[in-house]
Amino acid sequence: MSLEIPRRVLLWGGATSASQYEGGCDMLGKGLDTQDVRPYKPRTSNATTETRLLSRSMVTEALDPRFEGNYPFRRGSEGIAHCEEDVSLLAELGLDIYRFSISWARLFPTGHESQPSPAGVAYYDNVFRLVHVAGMRVFLTLTHYAIPIDLVLRDGGWLNRSTIDEYLRLAEFVFTRWGDYIDFYLPFNEINAGYFSPWNGIGLLKPENEPYDQSKVFQCLHNQFVASARVIKLQRRIAPKCKSGCMVADFYYYANTPSPEDNLKRVRSEQMNQWFEVDVLARGHYPSYAKRFFDEHEIEVNFEEGDLELLAKNTCDFVSISYYQSSVVSCEEKSPQTAGNLVCSTVNPYLKASEWGWQIDPVGLRTALNVLYDRVHKPIFVAEGGLGARDSLVMEAGEKRVHDSYRIEYLQEHFRQIIEAQKDGVDVLGYIVWGIIDIVSAGSCEMEKRYGVVYVDADNEGKGSYERTRKDSFWWYQRFIAEYHIHQPKSNHIERNS
Repeated sequence: MSLEIPRRVLLWGGATSASQYEGGCDMLGKGLDTQDVRPYKPRTSNATTETRLLSRSMVTEALDPRFEGNYPFRRGSEGIAHCEEDVSLLAELGLDIYRFSISWARLFPTGHESQPSPAGVAYYDNVFRLVHVAGMRVFLTLTHYAIPIDLVLRDGGWLNRSTIDEYLRLAEFVFTRWGDYIDFYLPFNEINAGYFSPWNGIGLLKPENEPYDQSKVFQCLHNQFVASARVIKLQRRIAPKCKSGCMVADFYYYANTPSPEDNLKRVRSEQMNQWFEVDVLARGHYPSYAKRFFDEHEIEVNFEEGDLELLAKNTCDFVSISYYQSSVVSCEEKSPQTAGNLVCSTVNPYLKASEWGWQIDPVGLRTALNVLYDRVHKPIFVAEGGLGARDSLVMEAGEKRVHDSYRIEYLQEHFRQIIEAQKDGVDVLGYIVWGIIDIVSAGSCEMEKRYGVVYVDADNEGKGSYERTRKDSFWWYQRFIAEYHIHQPKSNHIERNS
């Protein structure tokens, strides 16, 4: 007897987020959100961190009309002005699925409105229509690192339970109006970022010259857990064909040495940095290891009656991850460090790194998928992945070109490991290339850290034509998708919500 493991036909996609792509912060009735107040700072050893740790004084300065600063998220990639062109480019690529997000502040400018902005609704009506007509599935992120700034300054953001109700108003409108278009969705992008990047993840103001209060951080996360469960319960009533997910940034951890101490640190780092949120949202309960962590760090979280039952009964349908690089943990305090996706890591001497120090580890992706699937036994989407690089636009034979063989190599190797993970028995749904069209980097507020297969002519200062140019990786990805599907049995295709 042979053991047959059916394998889905993978969905190959691209992704953007509203705050990084759309721009138009003063158009279509949009209010400012938590990303719109993040300033660009020329790269130094600590500039990136400073743009992600916002105090009230920094936000007040950003909102002062007398202050002229550089706030890249207000421009994005000028996606609003190029929406039809961009969707056409994605269709030309042959994408199976497009992941994008809703700007909460474009629909509900302060977060307190009882009805959405008509101009914002009309904009997203067009986006959903264009994507649907182009034949791509929709993977929607309800909240991608951006909530109306008024909710933070007036209400305390996710620290206040009232924000859950404001969020449910957004979700109810989205699923009522566009639920028939949505195939997969996430209540929150990289929800574990609330722990290690609180302004991005939970919109929590940093105290002046003091560290974050961890009780407040985890209270915000708990409120997001409750919000996620309530959204799933709501969606299953309003738009039952949609598939719900949770998402974490996955760093796949290695121990620096075989020492028991390094390996224990690896396990505990994994638990709180990436598995904690998965265990709550996909498995439906607070994990046992969280109690010790809370006790050791004197963390107190307020649970209201019914919270735990709600979480247990409304777990997600699938789990998704972003994966850009693996990490190494060490008990050695002076171990050499390198950058990563919102976190730092001990340098791995066996890996190459990007210009920004992110260690490139395709095999780590395969390993991470195996480990996660063994943990949750639910389908897994790689909702983000890709290579940030400093691309060059050149003229050849009268045409603009971008030669990015390094990105092709990165994607090729990661795609290979996705397919190997499938053969291992992991139920993988697909892989989505992050920043499929060049967008502002969420980590560093840079435009010149590019991920896309489509080049956008703009620099960190917002100078440029914003003209779109297909990179070499565009043509490679187009060929890859077409050739992949030629060899797949039709019976294994994932059905589209319609």
